[in-house]
Amino acid sequence: MGTEYPNSPAIPSRPASPFSVPQSSTPFKSSGPVVGPEASAFRHAPPSSSQITPPSSSYGSMVGTEASAFRTIPSGMPNGAARPPPTSGFPNMPPAAGPYQHFPAPQFSSIAQVPPPRTSLAGQPVLWPPVRPVSGSFSTSPVSLNPTQPPPVQMGSPPQSGSMVQPDPVAPRSPIDSQFSAARATMQLSSPTAGSVYPVARPSFQSSFPGYISQQTTAGAQAQPRQSLAFHPKPGGYVPPMPAASSPYFAQQGGYAAPPSVASQLGHPREQIRHPGSTHPMAVMQGLVEDFSSFSIGSVPGSFDSGLDSKVLPRPLEGDLERNTLSEMFPLNCSSRYLRLTTSGIPNSQSLASRWHLPLGAVVCPLAEAPNGEEVPVVNFAQTGIIRCKRCRTYVNPYVTFTDGGRKWRCNSCALLNDVPGEYFAHLDASGRRIDLDQRPELTKGSVEFIAPTDYMVRPPMPPLYFFLIDVSAVRSGMLEVVAQTIKSCLDNLLGFSRTQIGFITYDSTLHFYNMKSSLNQPQMMVMSDLDDVFIPLPDDLVVNLSESRTVVDAFLDSFPSMFQENTNVESAFGPALRAAFMVMSQLGGKLLIFQHSLPSLGVGRLRLRGDDIRVYGTDKEHILRIPEDPFYKQMAADFTKNQVAVNVYGFSDKYTDLATLGTLAKYTGGQVYYYPSFQAAVHKDKLCHELARDITRETAWESVMRIRCGKGVRFTTYHGNFMLRSTDLIALPAVDCDKAYAMQLSLEETLLTSQTVYFQVALLYTSSSGERRIRVHTAAAPVVADLGEMYRMADTGAIISLFTRLAIEKTLTSKLEEARKSVQLRIVKALREYRNLHAVQHRLGGRMIYPESLKCLPLYGLAICKSIALRGGYANAQPDERCAAGYTMMALPVKKMLKLLYPQLIRIDEYLLKKTSLAEDSKDKGIWKGLPLAAGSLDPQGLYLYDDGFRFVLWFGSMLSPDRVKNLLGENFAADYSKVSLRELDNEISRNLMGLLNKYRESDSSYYQLSYLVRQGEKPREGYFLLTNLIEDPVGGANGYLDWIMQLHRQVQQNA
Repeated sequence: MGTEYPNSPAIPSRPASPFSVPQSSTPFKSSGPVVGPEASAFRHAPPSSSQITPPSSSYGSMVGTEASAFRTIPSGMPNGAARPPPTSGFPNMPPAAGPYQHFPAPQFSSIAQVPPPRTSLAGQPVLWPPVRPVSGSFSTSPVSLNPTQPPPVQMGSPPQSGSMVQPDPVAPRSPIDSQFSAARATMQLSSPTAGSVYPVARPSFQSSFPGYISQQTTAGAQAQPRQSLAFHPKPGGYVPPMPAASSPYFAQQGGYAAPPSVASQLGHPREQIRHPGSTHPMAVMQGLVEDFSSFSIGSVPGSFDSGLDSKVLPRPLEGDLERNTLSEMFPLNCSSRYLRLTTSGIPNSQSLASRWHLPLGAVVCPLAEAPNGEEVPVVNFAQTGIIRCKRCRTYVNPYVTFTDGGRKWRCNSCALLNDVPGEYFAHLDASGRRIDLDQRPELTKGSVEFIAPTDYMVRPPMPPLYFFLIDVSAVRSGMLEVVAQTIKSCLDNLLGFSRTQIGFITYDSTLHFYNMKSSLNQPQMMVMSDLDDVFIPLPDDLVVNLSESRTVVDAFLDSFPSMFQENTNVESAFGPALRAAFMVMSQLGGKLLIFQHSLPSLGVGRLRLRGDDIRVYGTDKEHILRIPEDPFYKQMAADFTKNQVAVNVYGFSDKYTDLATLGTLAKYTGGQVYYYPSFQAAVHKDKLCHELARDITRETAWESVMRIRCGKGVRFTTYHGNFMLRSTDLIALPAVDCDKAYAMQLSLEETLLTSQTVYFQVALLYTSSSGERRIRVHTAAAPVVADLGEMYRMADTGAIISLFTRLAIEKTLTSKLEEARKSVQLRIVKALREYRNLHAVQHRLGGRMIYPESLKCLPLYGLAICKSIALRGGYANAQPDERCAAGYTMMALPVKKMLKLLYPQLIRIDEYLLKKTSLAEDSKDKGIWKGLPLAAGSLDPQGLYLYDDGFRFVLWFGSMLSPDRVKNLLGENFAADYSKVSLRELDNEISRNLMGLLNKYRESDSSYYQLSYLVRQGEKPREGYFLLTNLIEDPVGGANGYLDWIMQLHRQVQQNA
């Protein structure tokens, strides 16, 4: 009673998360003009074979938007010619198709006669009679759904049953169709409510510990063996599409090259592939071969088995496999680390955009860290002034063109002819290029940084200011000592050099100000007890120049922790302290770092305990727990943003502190929320030290505003992330750094786009830490497409998921968690259904689930979003503060960090630790570090595994792992309670290798610090908290597993397909 899911297992406490600790393929090739709105996929053949046109050496025209390479067979030709060759069951035969194989057009000689198949009883495979095998292979690594060979089938006529699928004498059939042409009963279990991620009670035993999969035996599932393709298994189960013989693009922008020959890929001479009388180009056949990927879903009659092996489902085991389609077409674009579009094909009409059910937009990370040698060039126009279009204000970029001998330039966005200033003039060569092009980074690089003149300043650039607001009410966790030590150790590395300003305020039931004037030997502390009328006692001495007052600041940080070591005051006047900090910082702006230990209880902004009201969950009022309770904090955030102050919130309490309300300070000021529940210095010191040090020492853009411009007919309409929207398209960001990303959705302003290319330009105006006013500009071009299939082929899963996640989190602020999860599932279903409808005419889809190669991992990431801390379950699955902190963090994450959090890496490391090779040598062998599926079946009791989601490490020790190895890693405490064992480097090779490996992972992404948590197999409930709950492919806590999720999506896709 009181939970959202009455049939889910009883969960004694809440699972852990990265934010908590328990309290103990190629694009479609078109060869010619497309005519007609809906041309049929099959053409009528000439009346006699004598009229057959000989094969043409030139490409012909296609008719219809979805013209196929298939034609009906001319009269007089044997029916056998329309059947494909045998597909399986015979030695030396190439596997025609397998799980995740693209569906080929039939590859056979036009004069070959293939006898009809020997049909068999329902539920058994159809056997083709032996013929001479065709050379070549469809894939280099065949995949097995079931390694057992099908039993011999008795010859004879099939029974006349409605379930039999009769071979079509004319239309060529897919190879997999022939294998599953007997009755294919799609699994129909008692389905849950449509769109639900958390189904009704499953007919299985649920463990009382979270994260543990129930053992279930279904007699029906074992009654009949599953008949499936007899291929050999391959780890991961995924057969990649046939590699293209060459790049599908011309060197120039936007052009498509002739596609590679299908015959050469399949090992056939080109002459054998073509049908007599066919004038279809090979490009059409290549397009059909690589149109989509799929797998078959069907079951043996009377069985609950889906007929689908989970091993063949697609997984992002190698991380973010970013598609470089756009950079190949437009090599002058900025790097995708700065700007990623959800699809590189921009729809040419509003009607086409309405059929794209996935988010249409972009993810921008303007200050993303660039590898060495790829830094953004800095350009100073000096007296010339920055070159911009007079009409649309686009900055000069590689896509502008120069005319009139170099005296004018045409804007790539609005096509306006602008005059070239005399100081910027250069002659053009014979090809129309400026002769000084090599000396102009702004004309050759997609990313550039301009030094801004005084016209771009409202006020002189302010120095970097770091202000610390610290809760000192009855803190016994060691937090004050860690904070003071970390700040002191970073003073020499703070940004701004001699210009840096610093200040402090502490508070409990009173406010404590500190005079740090350089003439003093010790700081002076002033206490203010009047919380209703806060004022600043010494306006000029509360913020001081760090280099001038360094000795006073050092003395304060040395004595500060001991000053409040015995403090027993449990009250927190956070609201008045926040108002005082605003008064101090309002003239300079800067960064405010808040260290909050308890729920604000005194003065303005005091909050009440509201997070543990279990009765609210599952009702229409559930979302109220995730929105600010007091408007005071949102108003303060608006005031901070107006005065160029960014706020970062650090939460430490083991009790409810209403981060839903306090986090709005970071949300609307471009800040960040860090959460350390149940903080203890002995456990969490390294994490807090690293993350606080990075926060105050990483390169930061101050006093920033950002705008993203588009070409004519397109505009961005909604924005998602941590910022304040100053106008319809101007994003106010008091501080920006490399760890922040922003998402936005795109819409078409015009019914039909007339341009062939759309340009995007991100402009970030900011003050550098050295005091320069700069404009960082990222420019990208994208093609306009008229085909929905092109949009799918050019989709970017990473950008789609980043935007999806932000939309889902925002929906939790106005709706129930279940509705947010349903919205994710519904859009994925709509997208897959629309894609299925694209190919339903050309192909016999049957029980197959088809998807574009570019979005093969979209369903899995959708499941991961629904199982993330921010959206999972209900009251029992995450604490309110934990859920809100996860939401605030995910709203700001760049794409790669987001994908790693949603689908973490699981690798086996015990074999590596015994090797003698160095870490550098092993890092070159990527096979060693290939991830494993996030399922309990991936864990071997004899192994040691590392789970890494970018925020923490979990080391899982198998129950049968050698005790000697465990002792070498943990020392004498190897048999103790792992919750009390800390991991440190010991004097042996295995331990050194482990610590070196963990440090290597931490250095690869230093935005957060991963603490190590040790888990022993079978150690309940700790194993469930840290690992098993987060194995998203398993059905845990009443939520679907990956296989069930795919089946549920497939059923819903088929409903109205």
